[in-house]
Amino acid sequence: MSLRIVVTVKYVPDATGDRHFADDLTVDRDDVDGLLSELDEYAVEQALRISENSDDDVEVTVLTVGPEDAKDALRKALSMGADKAIHVEDDDLHGTDAIGTSLVLAKAIEKAGYDLVVSGMASTDGTMGVVPALLAERLGVPQVTLLSEVSVEDGTVKGRRDGDAASEQLEASLPAVVSVTDQSGEARYPSFKGIMAAKKKPVESWDLEDLEIEAEEVGLEGSYTVVDAAAERPARTAGTIVKDEGEGGKQLAEFLAGQKFI
Repeated sequence: MSLRIVVTVKYVPDATGDRHFADDLTVDRDDVDGLLSELDEYAVEQALRISENSDDDVEVTVLTVGPEDAKDALRKALSMGADKAIHVEDDDLHGTDAIGTSLVLAKAIEKAGYDLVVSGMASTDGTMGVVPALLAERLGVPQVTLLSEVSVEDGTVKGRRDGDAASEQLEASLPAVVSVTDQSGEARYPSFKGIMAAKKKPVESWDLEDLEIEAEEVGLEGSYTVVDAAAERPARTAGTIVKDEGEGGKQLAEFLAGQKFI
């Protein structure tokens, strides 16, 4: 038997960089370096572990939607061990929200063919965490989300979801969509051999026409959510220094009370 796993990954702005909004209130990606979303690395890792532990012939495909530079996220996933990659790139995708992104991903997943879709629990830029559920709805398959442990056996995906008070054991018949948390297992670091091998792995490029999606369905025009206004975070101040000259405790208490901490 064969098992086709598609891992959805996102190219995100580096959270340590100085991020800004562009004039249209989308993220100015030209002004900051990007990278593979850290939470998506866990999804790649779990897909690779399923492949390594399976007796079936497993193919792991990584899929992203984004600009030209998003190929860097795919190369990172390929160097980790994924077999091939798909990059959906189109100028009309600029400004697409989560709902529009789920449409593009679903169409690409259907075109690629799949048995299991693996996603991170959220992206590190938008942090909405809704795309896996939207994908399952669009594909018409079960969703098993927020798993800290996942496995596939005899056409069934199984996993454990940890909550604040209890853990749940969940399962669903394939095809299915799962998302994994950052507690699912540390993502491997690409080896030099993996980095070199990634250069020879196939990367397909598709646009909206390939997926039979109209430009009006995506982008800023097709978004269900709109950013009306945004302001930069205030610069960090030096703070208040309390010098203890006998009444330091009193001054500290007054400061905390003024800030409504006590």
